[in-house]
Amino acid sequence: MILLPFLVAVVIGIVVLLVTWWFKKMNFSLFVRLIPGVLTIVAAVILFYIGFVNSRGFEGAAYGILAFFLMIFAIASFVMAKARK
Repeated sequence: MILLPFLVAVVIGIVVLLVTWWFKKMNFSLFVRLIPGVLTIVAAVILFYIGFVNSRGFEGAAYGILAFFLMIFAIASFVMAKARK
């Protein structure tokens, strides 16, 4: 049960980290580099809400697991965006 939400979060998280790294490589401003992390946090909060309120049980737990791992990737994206060269 935990494997599929984890794999989906890993794929989305790798895309978020790659976009953040690309924005950093292109020397965009800090605001632009933080956008992928912010959008990931928003998506994770929405997914957690859907899983907790709309669909309960095992399906809701899958949404919660997905949201948890997306939050971890968003935090990693924030750290990557704020790091100096």
